[in-house]
Amino acid sequence: MLDVTRLRVLAAVARHGSVTKAAQVLHYAQPSVSHHLARLEAETGARLFQRVGRGIRLTEAGRVLAERAEEVLGRLDAAENELAAISGLAAGRVRLAAFPSAFATVVPDSVARFGASYPGLDLRLVEAEPPSALRMLRAGEVDVAMVFTHEPDRISETDGLHTTALFDEPLFLVLPPGSRRRRARLADHADDAWIAGCERCREHLLEQCANAGFAPQVAFSTDDYVAVQSLVAAGVGVSTLPGLALAAHRHPDVVLSRLPGEVRHVLAATYGDPPDPPAVTALVECLAAAAESAGDRSP
Repeated sequence: MLDVTRLRVLAAVARHGSVTKAAQVLHYAQPSVSHHLARLEAETGARLFQRVGRGIRLTEAGRVLAERAEEVLGRLDAAENELAAISGLAAGRVRLAAFPSAFATVVPDSVARFGASYPGLDLRLVEAEPPSALRMLRAGEVDVAMVFTHEPDRISETDGLHTTALFDEPLFLVLPPGSRRRRARLADHADDAWIAGCERCREHLLEQCANAGFAPQVAFSTDDYVAVQSLVAAGVGVSTLPGLALAAHRHPDVVLSRLPGEVRHVLAATYGDPPDPPAVTALVECLAAAAESAGDRSP
């Protein structure tokens, strides 16, 4: 394999026309330049220059190699500049996956903060529920996954997965018009029809109700939090929703009753051996800052 330093010496000699001038530009001693040229000839097995008086002149082989050396060195210099820009957060790309209610609430502020602080970085967004977002993260399709969990231990920090706690959002009973706000216990609605959310939210609802001593009669299922509230407002059932969903959209006719002690944990997940790339760390910091500034997630 050709030595990059020797290619740089050959390119300098070709560009400036003499060993002496090349040595001055490269800040090498003249014998060092001559040594590199001799070693390059030995590596290539081709005669690259010939003596002309006190100077040298490139042969055809030397001229061709010098031209290719300029191309190679240009690409290496460009790569170094690009890497420096990425490390300095002046260029590059970072991708975020987040669940729908986060997309409608916390993510816009995070995107604005990120764009203002790092205008040279390209931020890509994709909407995905936590299981899909984590699959995409492990597959390298996104760099950060904003997810929620009812039980933090279920997202195991193994196999390169790492999480940063962003905030906890409260859970609410969503009741039809005319309901009494003080009826905050799930058991008070054991005989009502229920509207369940996404698969993971439905699973959590069943666990909650089982702990309260009953099995809910699930009449409808939808992961659209706007549709859930419309169904409740129409009086066809009751439901539970997290604070972000209600902050994103609040039907004027539903009655909300906060469930004491019930929260949903929102996390930023990354994947791979630490430390994270600078752009990934910057995005997580913007998510945390937006989450902190938003304060309480109560609607």
